[in-house]
Amino acid sequence: MDTHTPMRTEAADGAGGHDLRHHGDAEVRDDGSALVDLAVNVRADTPPAWLRAHVAASLGSLAAYPDGRAARAAVAARHGLPVERVLLTAGAAEAFVLLARALKVRRPVVVHPQFTEPEAALRNAGHTVDRVLLREADGFRLDPAAVPGDADLVVVGNPTNPTSVLHPAAVLTGLARPGRTLVVDEAFMDAVPGEREALAGRTDVPGLVVLRSLTKTWGLAGLRIGYVLAAPETITEVGRAQPLWPVSTPALAAAEACVAPRALAEAAHAAHRIAADRDRLVAGLAQFAGAGVRVAGPAEGPFVLVRLPHATAVRHRLRGLGYAVRRGDTFPGLGGEWLRLAVRDRATTDGFLRALERAVAEPA
Repeated sequence: MDTHTPMRTEAADGAGGHDLRHHGDAEVRDDGSALVDLAVNVRADTPPAWLRAHVAASLGSLAAYPDGRAARAAVAARHGLPVERVLLTAGAAEAFVLLARALKVRRPVVVHPQFTEPEAALRNAGHTVDRVLLREADGFRLDPAAVPGDADLVVVGNPTNPTSVLHPAAVLTGLARPGRTLVVDEAFMDAVPGEREALAGRTDVPGLVVLRSLTKTWGLAGLRIGYVLAAPETITEVGRAQPLWPVSTPALAAAEACVAPRALAEAAHAAHRIAADRDRLVAGLAQFAGAGVRVAGPAEGPFVLVRLPHATAVRHRLRGLGYAVRRGDTFPGLGGEWLRLAVRDRATTDGFLRALERAVAEPA
């Protein structure tokens, strides 16, 4: 089958055999809690002390209902937008649920491989979802012609989890057309130096909805904070699907702090450090080419996608050696020979590469 062809998923289980609700945190729960974590795409040295202190200072206001106006205005200012174009959410994952419930669409299409929660949310809201499966042979890059012309909702990640591909902004905006909602998940964009190819802040693209997360770069996955950027009428429509006071006071405090100039400067510095650490990881993985290890690329996010023989067995061996990595077979378009690796610091990477050498050397 030509995997560029939009593929309707099987009605039998609603997900084509993929566990759309499996995420990297499953690798480090329970018996995995002591492992070195390369499975979760959250920056390891976060949240920084100043951010923890700022969030802690908000706890004195917990008796009052959350007031999101200041945080919303701060996010709007960060992207040069009016507040009417911003909706704060309990993480980007909530935004996918809100969009699935609020938007009246006939033919939603999700571009895979990518974060599986958008499709899961659409299915749970009663939608039948089509997939565009990108191919390894094409570097998992998007050909806009592969998206059905009658799709009235298109969801794509940039940079994409798990492939780490950064799609050109011009390619993504080429998907926009009257009557179509184009959802671009930019949860990892602030880990890209200069945020090149970002669409956040654009108001000239019809139907554009950009999602951002503050949990990845700032290590706030347990706090749940993200936001939606879209036309005012879309924000109003999606906001109606939210419950009252959806974002907690500590999360609002974090949002306001994470878009301040100090935080933006720190995130920009971290993005360059992540890029250097990623280069070291990719160079180290290249040493295993003789063992069949291949890195999808060029990688631009804080993680890399790796294909290797006997990946499931290698993943289990790595656990025995103290390292957790993300299985790839739960992503539509990938199979059991794929693993996703989060980018970590030099010492952690070097330790992991030594463990990988042992793991791939064992007989199948």
